[in-house]
Amino acid sequence: MGFERGDIVEILNKEEGLKGSYYPANIISRVSNKDYIVQYRTLLEEDGSGPLREFMSIDRIRPTPREIVADTFRLSEVVDAYDRDGWWVGKVIGKTGSKYVVHFKGTGEKIAYSLDRMRVHQEWDWKNGVWYFG
Repeated sequence: MGFERGDIVEILNKEEGLKGSYYPANIISRVSNKDYIVQYRTLLEEDGSGPLREFMSIDRIRPTPREIVADTFRLSEVVDAYDRDGWWVGKVIGKTGSKYVVHFKGTGEKIAYSLDRMRVHQEWDWKNGVWYFG
């Protein structure tokens, strides 16, 4: 699967402390069959001069997941929580009032989120070009 200029995608972050988080971006241009220039929708250049642009390999780019409306989550369910300008993969470990407590394995953090800052976690299968629940 390839991407075209203007496509809205998500970029997998592999940096220490940010591993497993996804950030919304747009495809700016294709450099080769496996490489692109992307522009983040939520991250800025270090000097704050504008949206961050990066060279990115296709193995770190995925389409934006389809929207699945959820009005509740179960204990131990894997979810994405929106925090620090991106989507972070975690597991529901409890509920406090109307918020869900999510544990993030990579950082060890446990943070409560309202339903509007969470989504159903989905993984992208590159080989078959389909989403599945992970």
